[in-house]
Amino acid sequence: MAENTDVSATLYNAYLCGNDYALEQLVKLHGDSLTRFAYCIVRDDDCAEDVTADTFATLITKRKKFRGESKFRTYLYTIARNRAIDYVRKRGRNVPITGLENMLCGEDGEQSLITADFNASLYRAMQLLPDMYREVLYLSYFNGFTVHEICHILKKSAKQVYNLLARAKSTLKNILVKEGFAHEN
Repeated sequence: MAENTDVSATLYNAYLCGNDYALEQLVKLHGDSLTRFAYCIVRDDDCAEDVTADTFATLITKRKKFRGESKFRTYLYTIARNRAIDYVRKRGRNVPITGLENMLCGEDGEQSLITADFNASLYRAMQLLPDMYREVLYLSYFNGFTVHEICHILKKSAKQVYNLLARAKSTLKNILVKEGFAHEN
């Protein structure tokens, strides 16, 4: 059952009641992370932004009452995933893979060089993963979704999500080791 204090759901319901400012707040709250998630599927910066815009356009045009069966954030990512998959079906995946490495950020000073190197290695390794592995890792580690929420977004059982996570982590580790990446921590 969804939390009663889900801020995003409250904002969406306020938008449905005519508060356009609430929609702006939803976009500010989820826009960047939805774009990064869409990028994992469509693999193009501009297309990911289009998918994010389509996701919010769906909220505007459909104006469905949120039923609260899950968190609103889970509902929103489900819409984004479906829009991204539709985009890939229509246009294919023959687009260059660029840009996500710029979305990953690091700390200041010397640590930023280490973080930038790690991010570049991680980015390259993530692009070598199968699509489903990349999606489940992104949802779990970059966005902090629970397994239950990932089940709703990907329309998979908890066992399937746990298996995907284990296989994705193992595959990612093997790719990083083959690249010669060694991390002290």
